[in-house]
Amino acid sequence: MSAERFVAVQRPPDVSADVDGMLTLLSVLPEHPLAMVRTLFAGCQRLVLTRAPGRLDVMGGIADYSGARVLQWPIAEAVVCVAGLASDKKLRIVSLGAEENNRTATFEIPLTGLLEPDGAVNYSSVRQALRQQPGSAWAAYVAGAVVVLAGEMGVRFTNGLRLLIASSVPEGRGLSSSAALEVAALSAVATLLGVELQGPQLARLAQIVENQVVGAPCGLMDQMASTCGLAGQFLSMVCQPSVLEPPVRMPEGVTVWGIDSGVRHSVGGNAYTAVRVAAFMGYRMLAEATGLAVERLERGRVRITDPAWGGYLANVGAAQWRELSPVLPEAMRGDAFLARYHGITDLVTNVEPSRAYAVRAATGHPVLEHLRVTAFAAALQGAPSHAVLMGMGELMYQSHESYAACGLDCSETAWLVNHVRAQGATRGLYGGKITGGGSGGTVAVLGLSSAADVLQELVKHYEAATGRTARIIVGSSPGAKSFGWIPLVAC
Repeated sequence: MSAERFVAVQRPPDVSADVDGMLTLLSVLPEHPLAMVRTLFAGCQRLVLTRAPGRLDVMGGIADYSGARVLQWPIAEAVVCVAGLASDKKLRIVSLGAEENNRTATFEIPLTGLLEPDGAVNYSSVRQALRQQPGSAWAAYVAGAVVVLAGEMGVRFTNGLRLLIASSVPEGRGLSSSAALEVAALSAVATLLGVELQGPQLARLAQIVENQVVGAPCGLMDQMASTCGLAGQFLSMVCQPSVLEPPVRMPEGVTVWGIDSGVRHSVGGNAYTAVRVAAFMGYRMLAEATGLAVERLERGRVRITDPAWGGYLANVGAAQWRELSPVLPEAMRGDAFLARYHGITDLVTNVEPSRAYAVRAATGHPVLEHLRVTAFAAALQGAPSHAVLMGMGELMYQSHESYAACGLDCSETAWLVNHVRAQGATRGLYGGKITGGGSGGTVAVLGLSSAADVLQELVKHYEAATGRTARIIVGSSPGAKSFGWIPLVAC
């Protein structure tokens, strides 16, 4: 391969800068300092390039697992994946930029380490196997593509795989870097093998990667935004489980930004998981309070027959929430809950007996967030006036306060939201809220496009006040299905 160069076939005229950069890298592979990259694609005569963006959670956030409507903005930053088939039976991955994120740059595993001899999958065993190598936890998001395609789609792997990953999505900042990685890798591997996946199907498989292979209890909105998002438009979805609605365009002269607080967040973290568990605890209590039939299962699980809400807290509604919320405790220990209610309906989290859960706040958040997102989406349908933008901003502030009540704010994101509010609409900033799983990460800001300088000024004050480096996230790009894939050939 020492003299080979790779070129794109059918390269789209509007190819994004990150794809351009990957193609430039491929053209100079022999000079690249990573030895694994130099030889990664040796013997691979056919390569494909895929791309999946991160997303800015403007409204909806953690209410997705409770069936709420969400509004997600596909950002300009993305993961690019180049994949090729190899003659051996090994999966080899090279991740660019690994050093700056304190992880290994390369990962290799025999396919026999991921799949049973008959091609079957044991998700628990795979999860443990992928955690054995220090610094390689990131590889589960990529290797999961192989595992899930085998386990869910019956795909059989007769060749090895080579994957090169490059990402511009800030990691651990609530911008769905993990979902973008999963979607890009799945799209690349499926394309190589000729497996046709529809958008929602690709997103669902990516969620299984995160839930079953990585072991993080995420909902579906991140993967749907990374897969089905359109540039310059909000992805609107009712998460029951994934009802896509017509995309919503941003009104002219109005924009959303993200401010990366510099505080790392993890959807697999204890705070996010505790809030999710508490919401399902609350749902279980409301089911009993309203006389729904509950069947006790094994290992802290129950099944609820729910003709009233269809299994989703988002369908409770404001009036019924006001009536029912007093039956919920502010907080409850897991052991007390299990002794009385036996379990929850969530399949990817567990009630910890020794932990105290903020039940009422976590249960109320998806009920009211669904209403807030619905009102926000309706306001976007026209040309928002100053008064309408003020109302939209207030919905964002209410959402942020609800996050804080659940215990998912932090001092840095609170600083940003408070100072956005202090700048006010007179300077073109209308609203702000913490995003995604909370507890750090990124703040979403709504404002006039002309207020970009005001935001830059605010970020400088933030950096001086906290000593943290912030980054403004601006712009949009297409989801993986809209982007498609680019075939590459060696020449």
